[in-house]
Amino acid sequence: MACGRYHNIATKSDGTLWTWGRNVPGSLGLGDVVNRSSPVQVGALTTWTAVAGGSDASLALKSDGTLWAWGDNGSGQLGLADVVLRSSPVQVGALTTWTSIVVAKEHVLALKSDCTLWSWGMNSVGQLGLGDVVNRSSPVQVGTLTTWTSIGGGQRHFGAIKSDGTLWTWGYNPQGQLGHGDATYRSSPV
Repeated sequence: MACGRYHNIATKSDGTLWTWGRNVPGSLGLGDVVNRSSPVQVGALTTWTAVAGGSDASLALKSDGTLWAWGDNGSGQLGLADVVLRSSPVQVGALTTWTSIVVAKEHVLALKSDCTLWSWGMNSVGQLGLGDVVNRSSPVQVGTLTTWTSIGGGQRHFGAIKSDGTLWTWGYNPQGQLGHGDATYRSSPV
């Protein structure tokens, strides 16, 4: 299960996908903008394995390793190479190697099966980890390492763990949430 700002997304043990809550930008993936106060099944597929939710965007993985997105896309957080909102799930590219996703406020961090790290969406404080503050509307690899194993995200920052057990963080840091003993923003993993 994942919680967005005003909506929720969940998969059942039978592989079905369910959403509920606010649906103004289509964040429920039901092809409309009608709010739902009870869980509603998204389509009829039984191949959904993981979900993530941001402010008003949702992403989900299927068992075939494909990545799907819907909802708000004002910062390119759906990864579809544009800023057009979608009210139904749309596949992000053609890859079948996605294994893990985290959606924060309006930005996404994802892992592929080769242990590479990818990000896209809003990047106002370097939260994409790409060394700049430029928004991206398509997945971009973070560095060149192939040793990432786990990911997490906050409102405007991300963290990841490497196979050697080290923890890396980047993005917004006014309250020291990056854990580096200061309040300095980082636009690359540290």
